[in-house]
Amino acid sequence: QVQLVESGGGLVQAGGALRISCAASTSISSMLVMGWYRQAPGKQREPVATITSGSSTNYADSVKGRFTISTDNAKNTVYLQMNSLKPEDTAVYYCNAKPRYGEVWGQGTLATVSS
Repeated sequence: QVQLVESGGGLVQAGGALRISCAASTSISSMLVMGWYRQAPGKQREPVATITSGSSTNYADSVKGRFTISTDNAKNTVYLQMNSLKPEDTAVYYCNAKPRYGEVWGQGTLATVSS
């Protein structure tokens, strides 16, 4: 089963940028969908961005135009570039992989945006 390890979270001021990464233990090109989700304190986990094996992307309305999901198949890594960050983007960001059956989650990385 694929294992996912996120990295790159941290503290940034509003208006700043962060890039978080998700390293997979196996080839991500075999995954149907790779995605990023987030969970803010006291809230439910929500989808942020997804990318299919055919490179189609989808974004939550709240991050459109600010966040970009991308993959590097040679490194088996998925990225989320987050620009123009807002305090409401503060959350634990989780990587998700959907193979043919089931799904796998990473342990999460915390991104904190100060006002």
